Amino acid sequence: MSKLLTLLFLLVGITNAFHFYVDTDETKCFYEELPKDTIAVGKYEVYELNLNTREYEKVNNLKVELTVEELFHNNHKVVNQKNEPIGQLTFTSLDTGEHRFCLTPRHTDWSKRARHRVFFDLAIGDAKSYVDSKKSSEFNELTARINELSKKLQHIRVEQDLFREREMIFRDQSESTNSRAVKWTLFQVAVLVATGVWQLSYLKGFFVKQKVV
Repeated sequence: MSKLLTLLFLLVGITNAFHFYVDTDETKCFYEELPKDTIAVGKYEVYELNLNTREYEKVNNLKVELTVEELFHNNHKVVNQKNEPIGQLTFTSLDTGEHRFCLTPRHTDWSKRARHRVFFDLAIGDAKSYVDSKKSSEFNELTARINELSKKLQHIRVEQDLFREREMIFRDQSESTNSRAVKWTLFQVAVLVATGVWQLSYLKGFFVKQKVV
């Protein structure tokens, strides 16, 4: 099962990894927009601050309460687990919408309070691909597909970086062109106004000389 989950982490399209600090019984939540038929695998590690050594260590009397709620469905709770300090959760979204992931460290004796450091990795991918990967006969084929997809992903990232660079150059050129166009327009307007004023002044002087005015 662990090999399949490792394979899943390679197949997923989105991976979020972060860490944060919470106190005992304090709940930390984050939100993720999931499409329908998407599998989410969360790997977590929770450590407790040792006041003597000032180091974060694993403790045995600690449990981690994990919940996942569908905000689009009246906060329907699809996951409600209390696991060991180091573990993972897996579930498949039944519909498209925003999901709330919450994590709460709790001591088994309900009395001790401490500071905790939490590491969390959330991987999101197509549930159908994961189901297919359970067939051992297709494992080698999936491995080859993973390598191919990894290469394609690297190529896409290079193209994205190149596209961003070209976009920045094009934006700078457009801004420069627009700036020059505005300046040229203002210059033309100023020339037309000056020409008009000069013509009016010249005609007025001409008519005065001809005693028309």
